[in-house]
Amino acid sequence: MTTSDFSLPGSTSPLHFPEWSLKYRRALLESNPDKLAECVEEAEAEIFRRLQQLSQSQDEQGERQAIEDAIRALRVIERDRLGFPDWDSDSRSS
Repeated sequence: MTTSDFSLPGSTSPLHFPEWSLKYRRALLESNPDKLAECVEEAEAEIFRRLQQLSQSQDEQGERQAIEDAIRALRVIERDRLGFPDWDSDSRSS
């Protein structure tokens, strides 16, 4: 599995994580609305695969936190740029 070095938004230190971080970064940087949904979907799929790998380990707490942050950022992209419903909103119907 490949690793990438990049800084998360608001961070000054580079992170070293597997393939999911490349897909996540691509989604963050995608400016073409026609390609954005595909980039987000690829990032989410790669994050899911990585979470499955990590499920057998108690290590990698830093990566787990980075994944949680990435998932939150992808939800914001989905809501604000792709028009997905805001599932966390108190205004949704029961």
